[in-house]
Amino acid sequence: MARQGRKGWSLARLFRSTVMREKSWFILLVVSFVTVVALIFLVIGGSETQDAIKVSINEKSEISPLQQINSGNSSQSSDKLLRVAVAGVLSPTKTLEYYQELLAHMEQKLDRQVTLILKPTYAEVNDLVRGQGVDVALVCSLAYVLGNQDFGMELLVAPQMYGETVYYSYLIIPEGSSATSLNDLKGATFAFTDPLSNSGYLAPSYQLYLLSEVPASFFGRYVFTYNHDNSIMAVADKLVDGAAVDSLVYDQLVANDLELASKTKIIARWGPYGIPPIVASPVLEHQLKQQLRDFFLDLHNSSQGKMILNNLSIDKFVVVPDDIYDSIREMKTKLGW
Repeated sequence: MARQGRKGWSLARLFRSTVMREKSWFILLVVSFVTVVALIFLVIGGSETQDAIKVSINEKSEISPLQQINSGNSSQSSDKLLRVAVAGVLSPTKTLEYYQELLAHMEQKLDRQVTLILKPTYAEVNDLVRGQGVDVALVCSLAYVLGNQDFGMELLVAPQMYGETVYYSYLIIPEGSSATSLNDLKGATFAFTDPLSNSGYLAPSYQLYLLSEVPASFFGRYVFTYNHDNSIMAVADKLVDGAAVDSLVYDQLVANDLELASKTKIIARWGPYGIPPIVASPVLEHQLKQQLRDFFLDLHNSSQGKMILNNLSIDKFVVVPDDIYDSIREMKTKLGW
């Protein structure tokens, strides 16, 4: 694992509307750029404790400042409360920007108060699902595989995007780099996303395994950004020599930002892998699980639902078989994870 035998570094972009406290990290260096302001934190070995972020989904016109809470001490305990967690695939501000319309619609259709809880790492979202701290979650494919194996995390539905229910891991480098393959990044600086990310950690680690290499000996230095958009920006601004990122996130971001597209290029595509799903706690009551599944499956049948899905670049939600994640299980097994 990347945290064994060396101190890990993580790089995170600052967003003006995001309030994020890292209890176990010390700030080492502030690097300023025209397009990105980043803090580099030294992660002290051992467990990390980070507060959850609970946000309002009811203000559509403005992205409200994110507020930290202790996820285990929420004062809202109504039977009508539905707790939804989202892992840090995107930065907290972008996560709220993308998902607030979907969750506001869910609140209306299910006649329940929906609380969105953001966590900066995939492991923390899995812990919330395991500990019944949330009812439903949007998770990474590897996080699902591990959660399903460890405590029975259940598949609800998965998004179909561009006609498929798969995605890829992209190996990206800055425009102007002479690298043409992973081999060319020997001794370079590299950005992984999260220790439980398939596209951002497992898939590239598996590619190194095929080269009889591991991250600690192959790269000169590597970082965990904990968001795919942070990894993409780190490459675009030449903070790192390369990164492995979620193809869906990359494709969507560069489609909306031509300048960003011009600053990065893809030199490898690994996959396909089963797309990141929406999951439920194994102890969630059957009736509510079915209501949630029906809500997602029916979204594309209404004009409002189609608009929400279109904004997320999702065709529709579908039921997928568990075995679409078997290739991830195989990589995990070969790496001994």
